[in-house]
Amino acid sequence: EYRGLVKHTGGCHCGAVRFEVWASPDLHVFNCNCSICTKKQNRHFIVPASRFKLLKGADNLTTYTFNTHHAQHTFCKTCGVQSFYTPRSNPDGYGIAPHCLDDGTVQTIVTEDINGKEWEKAVKEHKTIRDMSKP
Repeated sequence: EYRGLVKHTGGCHCGAVRFEVWASPDLHVFNCNCSICTKKQNRHFIVPASRFKLLKGADNLTTYTFNTHHAQHTFCKTCGVQSFYTPRSNPDGYGIAPHCLDDGTVQTIVTEDINGKEWEKAVKEHKTIRDMSKP
């Protein structure tokens, strides 16, 4: 257990992929406007890898990369839902889709826009995003 955090569970639409993640009940969600996040409406919060556990479905995940190939956009082979991924900003953590969490553990969501169209500049200017995957 992690002090001040709650265990959220979630997964894809068809249930083939399931995970748990320890995070605050009050989520800080990024709304990125880069090309892929815009197309997928990829809003996400970031956690350290140590606070994420894939419960089932590793064999049902596939990965898409593009451009720098640093972000690992994982999604369910059956239903196509991306419930989590490895963000370029935090390759040592996970970006979790809050809309893929099961009901009952999220209290509030604060959304912050991030200018992914100018990714390098946005991440350089953001004071905390790179630290969000640190335990």
